[in-house]
Amino acid sequence: MNYIQINPADNVAVAIQPLHAGDQLSIGGNRIEVKEEIPAGHKVALRDFAVNDPVIKYGDPIGHAVREIGQGFPVNENNIKTGLEGISEYTYRPALIPAQPEMKSVTFRGYRRKNGEAGVRNEIWIIPTVGCVNGIAGRLAESLRAETGTYDSNPAKDSGVDAIVAYPHSYGCSQLGEDHENTRKVLRNMVKHPNAGAVLVVGLGCENNRPDAFREFLGEYDEERVRFMITQQVDDEYEEGMKALRELYAVAAADKREDISFGELKVGLKCGGSDGFSGITANPLLGVFSDFLVARGGCTVLTEVPEMFGAETILLNRCDTRELFDRTVALINDFKTYFISHDQPVYENPSPGNKAGGISTLEEKSLGCTQKSGSSAVKDVLRYGDRIRTKGLSLLSAPGNDPVAATALAACGCHLVLFTTGRGTPFGTFVPTAKISTNTRLSEHKPGWIDFNAGTLVEGESMASLAARFITFVADTASGRQTGNERNGYREIAIFKTGITL
Repeated sequence: MNYIQINPADNVAVAIQPLHAGDQLSIGGNRIEVKEEIPAGHKVALRDFAVNDPVIKYGDPIGHAVREIGQGFPVNENNIKTGLEGISEYTYRPALIPAQPEMKSVTFRGYRRKNGEAGVRNEIWIIPTVGCVNGIAGRLAESLRAETGTYDSNPAKDSGVDAIVAYPHSYGCSQLGEDHENTRKVLRNMVKHPNAGAVLVVGLGCENNRPDAFREFLGEYDEERVRFMITQQVDDEYEEGMKALRELYAVAAADKREDISFGELKVGLKCGGSDGFSGITANPLLGVFSDFLVARGGCTVLTEVPEMFGAETILLNRCDTRELFDRTVALINDFKTYFISHDQPVYENPSPGNKAGGISTLEEKSLGCTQKSGSSAVKDVLRYGDRIRTKGLSLLSAPGNDPVAATALAACGCHLVLFTTGRGTPFGTFVPTAKISTNTRLSEHKPGWIDFNAGTLVEGESMASLAARFITFVADTASGRQTGNERNGYREIAIFKTGITL
């Protein structure tokens, strides 16, 4: 079938393949004639709409008609509008959380760290405390890669160093207050991340994020695997840096993978370049996976707070306690206040690419986006820069911007990020960033970007079959199988900028 009505309550259907004028849809025993061309991923009206009539998709309103829409005609951003407004009040109505079925245990091959944590990669990272030393960090990383023959394109292996990467950024100085603390927290969490087998922290010496103070800010850390260099205090920063890196490399190169329970895995859930299939294929797949991992004692994290607007009550009613409900309300409304305080519209979304892919309003985007979290209870709410504290599903405060949100997920402790996309994107953050396509056309068009295709869900494959293959894919990725961003060497960090620059 070349169209789908996602929920029986929906008054629109979604084209799986392009629909043409004269095509017939059979919905609930009624036959509906398509009046105009409907691109794949876009919506077609199943009834006549008067002005202000609600448009229903996923069983919930995604906006209202701003002009009359005839049955069989396109429904898009040109004829519907969001129904959302500013700050909202909410009532806690706890939802029944379904029990997860018993399934066989799963393991992955990971690295056990001295503090008991597990990592899915064994990499050497060079992390600047300030953007002034980005060039030095990059030169050191390139020299060590050349000296050791360790490159991103190396195949997965069961021991040794997986990659050597410098992570430049523009911050660490000329920042104040919370803005400065956000930078320190992200960099601290990177230094202590279990995917790093060793870290060289490179400072300048006069920055706001002073290396000595940052060392204290780290708290307890493995001094054998974390070293500091203050470039203003050494005669030759290149020679000193290479000496430290050679010693770190010797330590990390001896590390070996071992079997680790799937329940120790921490996974970030992200979407970007979404289209009309995101909420039909890839995002529901991540929801099934999230429930699977949580049921085994693992951790999943959902972020992109502005893309919860319009679907937030689904998450609010899954909060495990009233206290978590109140913290989630604050998470939502604080982000709305952030928009308002900068005199910006709260609902300036979806993006042009989203609209071209069939998403017309923020409610529609959010209802698809939140499906990545499955049906598990919300167990914690994290502020930006916090680390994961609790098993289960957590919500994390971060914007929808892809590099910023993915960095925030990695910084909170996620071993890898599962990133669904309908239009494609090549980037990756400092942990493996696996791209899951919402449609088969994208996976065929961009095989160098896409790691897993969820588009087969509308081509006859069952969710059970797709989910089983996906669980194996995640286990293989955690065990060393490289993602597209790793093979291509596309790794970066983006820190949330919230304040002035001096």
